Amino acid sequence: MTPLDIIAQFYPVRSRTYELLVRHSLDVAAKAVEICHLHPELRADENFVFEGAMLHDIGICRTYAPEIYCYGTEPYLRHGFWGGQMLRAIGLEQHACVAERHTGTGLSDEAIRARGINLPPGIYMPQSIEEKIICYADKFYSKSHPDRVKTPERIRESLSKYGTDSTARWDEMHHLFE
Repeated sequence: MTPLDIIAQFYPVRSRTYELLVRHSLDVAAKAVEICHLHPELRADENFVFEGAMLHDIGICRTYAPEIYCYGTEPYLRHGFWGGQMLRAIGLEQHACVAERHTGTGLSDEAIRARGINLPPGIYMPQSIEEKIICYADKFYSKSHPDRVKTPERIRESLSKYGTDSTARWDEMHHLFE
């Protein structure tokens, strides 16, 4: 089953949300695969990077984010958690981890507590090189402004509101992948 087949299990094909999710995911996947090509020394699994990038945001349908045509009931910050649940339910454990760990530059236990995010105990920080590549590539593209590509400076600035840990993780990924 392809990533598009999996997305179609949860989103009506040709709906605004489906189209937006697929466009965003294709942008992230292209950037992530480009990183794999630029850095063969990282030995990232390119096929998995593509699939994970395509599925990383599958949980947005469970959230309330009308600006991106999502009318669920959950806060947007839980989209990674819900994506993980959805992917795990169809047997995609590794892909579930990508979904759960891509939000921001990852969510530390401290950030989860400080922001009052209702998440069960788990690992919400990217662990594998593939998870880090997808997390990094995702930051360049916004679903609410799909025609724009963010600059590294703009990404760092937007992450700064989440604290120095978040920007330090960004700086580390940027140094590794650029």
